Amino acid sequence: MSFEDKYLDVLHNIESTIVMYYREHPDLIDADTEAALESVIKYYNTSSQGFKGFSSSSQQPTGNSSGLVEALKLVCDWRLGREALPVTDEKGNPALINLDIEILTVSKMVACLKRIKSSVKLWTKKGGRKGYLNFIQQHIPQETTSFKQDHNNPLKGLLGLFKKQ
Repeated sequence: MSFEDKYLDVLHNIESTIVMYYREHPDLIDADTEAALESVIKYYNTSSQGFKGFSSSSQQPTGNSSGLVEALKLVCDWRLGREALPVTDEKGNPALINLDIEILTVSKMVACLKRIKSSVKLWTKKGGRKGYLNFIQQHIPQETTSFKQDHNNPLKGLLGLFKKQ
């Protein structure tokens, strides 16, 4: 079984998050995406070594990269079992959703992020500044990335990304 087959659901969650962010921020380019992925990879590598968050010596992401970093960290933390998915039930009451997912180790999550980063590089070479973004958005249905942003609860907006296709 290939890496992509084994972690298809995780790769889909991450790439859906990227596409969702791109659709909200059409000025995003592949270089921003690659920088965000690199930043998140460094974040998890650092946190797995006992350090929390970004170190003062590491460069903080800026612009579109910083917003994408936050979105990626939310979905990655969920897949790492660090975050629950808050939803509203049919009566409008807050609830938590328990989806049947495999909780990943940090090393597996980093491997997934690196795989997507290599895809960004490949499609940028083939298609230019937005080669990856234009390629991947063709494979993520519009309805799975449409949401009303809830600034008090950003995970709520990501819920549609976690439904199995």
